[in-house]
Amino acid sequence: MFQTLANAFRNKEVRTKLLFTLLILFIYRVGCWIPVPGLDPGLLQTDTTVFSENSLLGLLNGITGDGLQNGALLALGISPYINASIIAQLLTIAIPPIERWTKQGDEGKRKMATFTRVLTVLLAVVQAVGIVFSFHRAGYISTAVFSLRIPDIVVCLLVGTVLVGGAVFTMWLGEKLTDLGIGNGISLLIFVGIISTAGLAIVESFTLWIGDGDEKQPWFLLIFLAMVIFIFGFITFIDGAERKIPVSYAKQIKGRKQYGGQNTHIPIKVNASGVLPIIFATSIITFPQLIMQMVGSTDNWWIRYVGTGTPVYFVISGLLILFFSYFYAMIQFKPDEIARNLQQYGGFIPGIRPGKATAEYLNKVSKRLTLFGAIYLAIIFIVPSVLFSILSMTLGFTSSLTNAFTSTGMLIVVSVALEFQKQLDNQLLMRQYKGFLKQ
Repeated sequence: MFQTLANAFRNKEVRTKLLFTLLILFIYRVGCWIPVPGLDPGLLQTDTTVFSENSLLGLLNGITGDGLQNGALLALGISPYINASIIAQLLTIAIPPIERWTKQGDEGKRKMATFTRVLTVLLAVVQAVGIVFSFHRAGYISTAVFSLRIPDIVVCLLVGTVLVGGAVFTMWLGEKLTDLGIGNGISLLIFVGIISTAGLAIVESFTLWIGDGDEKQPWFLLIFLAMVIFIFGFITFIDGAERKIPVSYAKQIKGRKQYGGQNTHIPIKVNASGVLPIIFATSIITFPQLIMQMVGSTDNWWIRYVGTGTPVYFVISGLLILFFSYFYAMIQFKPDEIARNLQQYGGFIPGIRPGKATAEYLNKVSKRLTLFGAIYLAIIFIVPSVLFSILSMTLGFTSSLTNAFTSTGMLIVVSVALEFQKQLDNQLLMRQYKGFLKQ
């Protein structure tokens, strides 16, 4: 990785893309620290009840790198755009006109992009309303704006508008990063937010050790980092695992030339869905909690028994992860089309009849791998969270550490880091080929 970065900075075009990527990420992080007029950042940072590890706002705050707790301009982060993208992808199955857009080439992509942007604004408005309600109820809304006394309703409208504008600006940053930078802009914004949260948690641990004289903190930190490195290694190992289905092409003689006779394979990843099933599952199970916080109910049976961090929450999340893993596999992997294409071009799987038998075989292999991938995602989602909670209660780990390294965050960090390296390698390879052709 370090050698790849060194080679990238030697190439002028790749270096420009890298510097532009760093500039966009810097602007995003600055926007996560500038407070919104009308919010009291002092109260937000000292009162941790709203941003506890078992609250929905606490989860959103971790993705934005403490931007929500800072009451910042970009407090909503990229979460509205992510949810809009997920909903748009699901609607391609339910609504035929939207499905036709996906088959219309560049024109269809532009329509889907416009639809996703509009949906992002709508979701940002809904999310901003919920956050403003929560902040107003907790007393974080300040009526003194620019040394003027303004009614509560006007301040709430101002805060909500700024939050929605910040979400739209974040979406624009992500799109520009994808077009002119390196890698997927949305993923990189999430990546830098999670890394920032983790860095702040480690700094807080050192502060408790050096400033407050807590001698347990270095041991806590060493044990915690060892566990995180082990989990990172496990995630990296599974992320690269795949099943290779051997494919052979029959020899064909046309005139004096021979075609085919090649051996290749169809790669099927064990965890082809990535972190999406976890995002789907947590979005659904935390939605009732968001509604209850909007209407002012913070202590009821749902939050006590089904809220974030409860045993029932983990059980339902595991079942939802299993369901969405199969659902996503059904959308992305289509055995009938693959079998038809293989038969059309003279390809076959050794020992399997072409056509229907090939489709059934691919479907069986896909289901088995999807089951293994779903179990893996459920383990990664549940076990680290439970283990970190136990260590926090028994050994006194600081909650900031356990909140910083969530299972979803670790999956995203590993996936984005590996994808960024692949994109960087591809950029360097393209420039090398270009230089070879110029010679």
